[in-house]
Amino acid sequence: MRILVPTDFSELSIKALKVANSYAKLFNGKVYPFHSHVPITELDEPYALGMSSQVYQDYEEIESSIKEKLDSIGKEHIDPEYFGKTLIGTGNPAQSIIVESEDFDVIIMSTHGRTGFTRFLLGSVAEKVLRLSEIPVMVVENESKIDSFNNILVTTDFSDNANAAYPQALKIAQKTGGSITLLHVLSFEQFDEEEADISLKNIREQRLHLIEKEYFHELDDKVKSKVIVSDDSPHEAIIKYVHSNPFNLIVMSTVGRTGLKYLMLGSTTANVVRYVKTAVLSVRPEKKTTEDENE
Repeated sequence: MRILVPTDFSELSIKALKVANSYAKLFNGKVYPFHSHVPITELDEPYALGMSSQVYQDYEEIESSIKEKLDSIGKEHIDPEYFGKTLIGTGNPAQSIIVESEDFDVIIMSTHGRTGFTRFLLGSVAEKVLRLSEIPVMVVENESKIDSFNNILVTTDFSDNANAAYPQALKIAQKTGGSITLLHVLSFEQFDEEEADISLKNIREQRLHLIEKEYFHELDDKVKSKVIVSDDSPHEAIIKYVHSNPFNLIVMSTVGRTGLKYLMLGSTTANVVRYVKTAVLSVRPEKKTTEDENE
């Protein structure tokens, strides 16, 4: 398990290192702290790590200073046996993270950085990484209570894309001995009035039970399912449910049955990430080949 952890050295981004350390323990993995250096013309002086602009013209010295700082926070927050090595990129942070992540299994990052973006805005770097990453991305914030990832929520809309989240959730639950709640929202805003029949709930519950048996049978009684009937949109119903239940992790596919291109981040996943304090692991479905799409 190779875990990439982007950091901007802010207090808020340290949370991701702590979570990555816990994740590495589960999978006997390695954590790689990463920082992308932005050219001085795009930096303000407080972010210059205390160095003068004259020093900033010497990239080797800049890189040495960044590496020293990465090593320092890595040793402070990552157990020695799980510490991989520090990595440094140059240029646009989001793009650098995506390029660097090609050889990794998961990205763990904070939504908040030095820019001070609120959770509502998600933070430009985190949002771009969520949109573009080919590998799973776990987004955390300071208030995320991880513990041992032992209480996991998995959302589904029964689409093929939603299936991508199941193996990731199962893998984590098996490692932690934790439980999974499989959640589907029956939102009547999606239907015309004549279709909004409560009997639909029974049909959806049966479908959830089939998913339990097909994908999570190895967990036995540690998996349960729930259908929420709501007048709210799916993401609003999920957010309310999460606020009332102490989950350590939410696992979601990045694209649902709406078929929205991931460049738009998919409204349900994006809004859940923005509005919950719980850590969210977003899983991007594998791209279909032309042959798959024609079947």
